[in-house]
Amino acid sequence: MIKYNLKCQNNHEFESWFSNSEEFDKLNKKDLLECIYCSSKKISKSIMSPRISNLNTKQEQVNLINRDIKNEKDQLLRLRKYIEKNFDYVGKDFSKKVREVYYDKKSKKAIYGTATSKEREELAEEGIDLLSIPWINKDN
Repeated sequence: MIKYNLKCQNNHEFESWFSNSEEFDKLNKKDLLECIYCSSKKISKSIMSPRISNLNTKQEQVNLINRDIKNEKDQLLRLRKYIEKNFDYVGKDFSKKVREVYYDKKSKKAIYGTATSKEREELAEEGIDLLSIPWINKDN
């Protein structure tokens, strides 16, 4: 796994994990990557430095991992807050509602909700791209 710092055409910066560098290139070429803030599909890698580990103790390694986990969790919580503020929650009716929005070209409604894996597959077959986001509990 490799983590890249990414940037969209609107200069929003975010991170994402990929199985390898070729996977990023393949997904980006097919316009399957999008900005988590504005949904732009013009994504590039931003400048990043490699992580060089010089940790001497197991406790230092654990502390570093815990810090990274907390940072990732904080980013996911900020993303959740943004979605809850700017999108309409449609719950389990997501697949039905997303079709309504998709096929009504005049509608620019932003929605979020839940869908089963079967519903996600059906939507993908119709050409409707979805973005799955790990939904972090606010109180955990």
